[in-house]
Amino acid sequence: MDPIKTRRDGAILEVTLDRPKANAIDLATSRIMGQVFAEFRDDPELRVAILTGAGEKFFCPGWDLKAAAEGDAVDGNYGVGGFGGLQELRDLNKPVIAAVNGIACGGGLELAISADMILAAEHATFALPEIRSGTVADAASVKLPKRIPYHIAMELLLTGRWFNAEEGHRWGLINEILPADQLMDRAWELARLLASGPPLVYAAIKEVVRDAEDSKFQDTMNRITKRQLHTVDILYASEDQLEGAKAFAEKRDPVWKGK
Repeated sequence: MDPIKTRRDGAILEVTLDRPKANAIDLATSRIMGQVFAEFRDDPELRVAILTGAGEKFFCPGWDLKAAAEGDAVDGNYGVGGFGGLQELRDLNKPVIAAVNGIACGGGLELAISADMILAAEHATFALPEIRSGTVADAASVKLPKRIPYHIAMELLLTGRWFNAEEGHRWGLINEILPADQLMDRAWELARLLASGPPLVYAAIKEVVRDAEDSKFQDTMNRITKRQLHTVDILYASEDQLEGAKAFAEKRDPVWKGK
């Protein structure tokens, strides 16, 4: 069976990880996810993606340890985009929503924090238990201290303890908590809102944010002003930039063409 199910509706792509019993990711699944998200990135008709897991118990527990025990190398070729297709996918300048429907631990939590927004079901739980397996949660060690307070991130990394959706929301890791039966409806509602927005602006926002992560404020501002960031240069010369001003002056909703 295909471990990745996709559903396309207009400008929105829903990606569902479906590997019973727990939605764990092996090398083959990671490579498929990379292909799916690379195609999403490169398709001009798609504007927003939703990532979720099949079933009600697991979003994703991360790496498939059973497959690893049978020779599926932990440090193998994960495919384009790295583990799960999202963590290292270059130039992904479109919004991605993670709809966490259950347990998200290890690489599953790392996958969720690779998205731009996280919605969680009330029963969802989270952890980075790699410490107990004698290994490092590499992507989380890079990203988590930039997403939530440093000392909380270090506690989660160093202890591997579990936390619930309410705590994740308190630390700013999760945008919204929802009843399980409302999770996907809300994810699609949010996706439709984003899909109606200006794609060139979204692209510029994501590139600016990435550039600023490892740069001084003024360095990034200088690159913006000098139009050295590709997406910003495209935006400033676009029809959409002019359309935004015209729509405001004419007191109407703008019509975004993405060009």
